[in-house]
Amino acid sequence: MPFHRYARDAVSPTSGWSRQWPDGRLDRAPIWASVDLRDGNQALADPMDMHRKQQMFDLLVATGFKDIEIGYPAASAHDFDFVRELVTKDGIPDDVTVSVFTPARPELIERTFDSIRGAERAVVHLCHATACLWREVVFGMSEREVVRMAVEGAQHLVRLAEREPGSDIRFEYSPETFNLTEPELALEIANRVAEVVDATAGRPLVLNLPTTVETHSPHVFADQVEWMHRNLDRRGGIILSVHPHNDRGTAVASAELALLAGADRVEGTLFGNGERTGNVCLVTLALNLFSSGVDPQLEISDIDAVRETVEKCNRLPVHPRHPYVGELVYTAFSGTHQDAIAKGLAALADRAEREGRDVGELPWQVPYLPIDPKDVGRDYQAIIRVNGQSGKGGIAYVLKAGWGVDLPVDLRRDFAAVVQSAADALGRELEPAEIWRLLRETYCLDDSPAPPAGEEGTGGSGTDDGSEALARLAAEHGVGFTPPRFTGTAAATGAPVTCLVALDKGGRTVWGLGQAATAADAAHRSARSALLRSGLHGGDQ
Repeated sequence: MPFHRYARDAVSPTSGWSRQWPDGRLDRAPIWASVDLRDGNQALADPMDMHRKQQMFDLLVATGFKDIEIGYPAASAHDFDFVRELVTKDGIPDDVTVSVFTPARPELIERTFDSIRGAERAVVHLCHATACLWREVVFGMSEREVVRMAVEGAQHLVRLAEREPGSDIRFEYSPETFNLTEPELALEIANRVAEVVDATAGRPLVLNLPTTVETHSPHVFADQVEWMHRNLDRRGGIILSVHPHNDRGTAVASAELALLAGADRVEGTLFGNGERTGNVCLVTLALNLFSSGVDPQLEISDIDAVRETVEKCNRLPVHPRHPYVGELVYTAFSGTHQDAIAKGLAALADRAEREGRDVGELPWQVPYLPIDPKDVGRDYQAIIRVNGQSGKGGIAYVLKAGWGVDLPVDLRRDFAAVVQSAADALGRELEPAEIWRLLRETYCLDDSPAPPAGEEGTGGSGTDDGSEALARLAAEHGVGFTPPRFTGTAAATGAPVTCLVALDKGGRTVWGLGQAATAADAAHRSARSALLRSGLHGGDQ
């Protein structure tokens, strides 16, 4: 492969500077800024219509976003009309600030201001590329000409905002391709724009630093952000924002390291939709904080409902392995993983019972599950799914979770071979109901409709555990049974009692399972099943 074509020089800050961000710690959520309706929408083969835009906007508001970029009004009639719809029909909540995007061309800036006319407050987001390749190839401009473009664009913003005295219009500036721009030039442009708009703590400028095309490791971007953070002239009047893309698959890492380096705000999309490999996924960032014990300041407790709306609006599926939200991210097929998860859940439940507390009140400590699926609206039903790779612990978990049947260790090993053989033969995973049916077909051979006659099958007082019936059968067939083990849902609920017993035949343990309305009948049937499975005649006893 022609790897020599891709050698890159890191665009690093000036010499004599040393990074401090590795010693930082993420202990609070940043300002979350959604660009689903602009940057995300531009990346769709089928851009959102008005209805889908409204659905996405409503979702973002419900999720807790206070900073939402609602479109690129100069780019399309749909975007312009949607912005006007929200402004003229009072569709923007009082605690939400919307922004609109514009390139640094006078006629496009003016069209953008037309879209927000009458808004109580809004942010106008000015953007143009600043890196060498873009300057020379796309614009045919020198460094000085690019600086002048930024200054003149910012001046035009200020003039137009002054014509709207009834609106609180503020500004955002993005030196697009910041991560590929010479740091000294990026700093000069940012300082000039901040000066033009008179950025102050009371009226801050959002300075947004994009990795427009991700080309270097995340630590390089963090260095660039920290250098800007420490050298900006009006840092107290600037909200320092980042806008990572995912071309190298490291947008989340870039955003997290940038926050350590001094960024205040992150622009991204729900589940990372965006050009090429996408934007940074804000849900992943938020739940990374959540999993570290930090309040993410977003409401994602029903993550599947959020995914459903995003998929409907974007007409793109979310990958089943996408962090936190994918269909399979809380699911284990591997036997070793299943066993560890099952034991972790059991240990948590035991601790809750000992302490008289709800499991949800305890610190979450379960192997292979970084968060409790219930905290994002998932249940435990699909945590463990069974195929030919699964082990005895996972199979036992499925039966206990679905039917309350807790298999003894020896029976787990015995039944695992049955399940794995069936899964291999079918070439797919087994549904829980199929596993339950296999268990009954394998071990519950005595399924007679009537309870056994006589004293051992009275169905009576609820105190008879079938011991006498087991003793009689043992004597008749010259075997010994283990004490009956009752498991499953209590008979008081209307479900049958499940009993498990085993006998020893030539050093081999043979299990039987019985189900009936009473413990005595269930024990008798489990013993008869074990006799039948061992080859000894159970008869009609």
